[in-house]
Amino acid sequence: MTKPSLPELLHAAVTAVGGTERPGQAAMATAVAEAVDDQSHLLVQAGTGTGKSLGYLVPALAHGERVVVATATLALQRQLVERDLPRTVDALHPLLRRRPQFAMLKGRSNYLCLHRLHEGVPQDEEEGLFDQFEAAAPSSKLGQDLLRMRDWADETETGDRDDLTPGVSDRAWAQISVSSRECLGAGKCAYGAECFAEQARERAKLADVVVTNHALLAIDAIEGAPVLPQHEVLIVDEAHELVSRVTGVATGELTPGQVNRAVRRAAKLVNEKAADALQTASEGFERVMELALPGRLEEVPEDLGYALMSLRDAARTVISAIGSTRDKSVQDEDAVRKQALASVESIHAVAERITQGSEYDVVWYERHDRFGASVRVAPLSVSGLLREKLFTERSVVLTSATLKLGGDFNGVGASLGLAPEGTAGEDVPQWKGLDVGSPFDYPKQGILYVAKHLATPGREGSRTDMLDELSELVEAAGGRTLGLFSSMRGAKAAAEELRGRLDKPILLQGEETLGELIKNFAADPETCLFGTLSLWQGVDVPGPSCQLVVMDRIPFPRPDDPLMSARQKAVEEAGGNGFMAVAATHAALLMAQGAGRLVRATGDKGVVAVLDPRLANARYGSYLRASLPGFWYTTDRNQARRSLAAIDAAAKAEGQ
Repeated sequence: MTKPSLPELLHAAVTAVGGTERPGQAAMATAVAEAVDDQSHLLVQAGTGTGKSLGYLVPALAHGERVVVATATLALQRQLVERDLPRTVDALHPLLRRRPQFAMLKGRSNYLCLHRLHEGVPQDEEEGLFDQFEAAAPSSKLGQDLLRMRDWADETETGDRDDLTPGVSDRAWAQISVSSRECLGAGKCAYGAECFAEQARERAKLADVVVTNHALLAIDAIEGAPVLPQHEVLIVDEAHELVSRVTGVATGELTPGQVNRAVRRAAKLVNEKAADALQTASEGFERVMELALPGRLEEVPEDLGYALMSLRDAARTVISAIGSTRDKSVQDEDAVRKQALASVESIHAVAERITQGSEYDVVWYERHDRFGASVRVAPLSVSGLLREKLFTERSVVLTSATLKLGGDFNGVGASLGLAPEGTAGEDVPQWKGLDVGSPFDYPKQGILYVAKHLATPGREGSRTDMLDELSELVEAAGGRTLGLFSSMRGAKAAAEELRGRLDKPILLQGEETLGELIKNFAADPETCLFGTLSLWQGVDVPGPSCQLVVMDRIPFPRPDDPLMSARQKAVEEAGGNGFMAVAATHAALLMAQGAGRLVRATGDKGVVAVLDPRLANARYGSYLRASLPGFWYTTDRNQARRSLAAIDAAAKAEGQ
């Protein structure tokens, strides 16, 4: 039997998922196959509707080596494991004459911990919550969730939080889960043989395709603690999110509440002297944080430095004491010890990192209305980490609908640690960029309207002219509007204003769960949905309910964002254009994602309206526009309103 060709395999897989081969899909599959065979790296921009999942799964499965697929969103992980992979494997099995196995793997805290479930939360402020399990009708939401989770634990085969429907709060889930640092280990745990997290890891070791998330990929690559099985091919889907997810994993934080919890957890495990030293250090840190003002700390202030050194030294003493002493009066000693150790080790690691100081780290204060002040530390850049840890031992394919910014891949490539495409060099990872286009006819399906006549938005104050423009556009569209705002304050102000002006339902992010808001938005074409960051990337509503996407302003990072401003300054000091490399790239990526909410199917039509004249007038405007889908472009407000009214009339004529 001859080896099946890639086109044969792709055709079989596409047919199996009930579709037809889409433009660009075959080109993507061929490029992925070549990269895997050559052990090279590939960046692929594949527009919405390309069918990129099959574009990388088919060549990866055909290659036969183990593949890790890392995604950013739960929705895509589920699509891969529950739909695309089962159907693709079934379709390719007769042609490949083997049945590739696949599995999903997440971080340990995503799985139900049987030890925590049966033994309770050891020595913490939540102690006693599990008593509510015994109540016939727990009165609190938390008690009801705990009771439901106990019943679910008897039924679930995976223990995966995402399989619990409806979901529960983070506080409730924390009662039945542990972090990797808190875990006793399969060898010491009485429930090790039944552990859901361990079972998931064993399945992953046997699988040909392992589906995971960006955070676990970052932990595996950066922290030097292998959690993923050895693999020859890495595919990063939703790759535009990778840098921010890796930055999040590499960010440390200290809060007074976190330190106080560590003090309580350690108090019964160490001698009085060690416990008192940690308590004193905790009180000193809390006094400093009471006066903390938000902003970057280019140099660590003397009072903070002293408080952190005291915390570091006291934590080190407690860590040694916990390891060398055992109090047999403590019930369930191993779990208590492990949780306390994890808390104190985390404090020690962050305090030491900040006090050591590094030109490659950024330190800043944050203050939240609800949680108070915190001190945070993050890497100035993760590009070096990614270049060293991600691209050296495997073939890497990165794909997304938005990787090509300003007309090329070099901006995203630089953020990933890659030199400009085609750059020669012994230690420079070689890569290729490919844009396979989109099945959508963007110039015919959509209009990009820039409100050139509006005043340039400032940092503060109401934008009356913008609200007038927004109101007219929504009215012309007959509702059907997704409003994307650069701040929650802007979204609230617009929602309040338009609720008073128009008789259309205006939904506002935060007033209901995101899933419920999107469901209600999709169900009623007259409804509008206003919100901020997660809506720029998380809404998939094809059809007549979303025919106008509005961006209130270009979403540059806040000037007072400590990490972004530090990164911009570093580029400038190195002789580059910090604004374009950091702020404009950030804005371009978000705008490309936001504009991508409009056309989600071949029959969709509508307008993307940007109510910020800088997109038309500023020198960087052409760079930002080149990052967006190729919509027909206009600054004529009357043309935009006429087009919206015509699209609305056509939808109503079809009963939509």
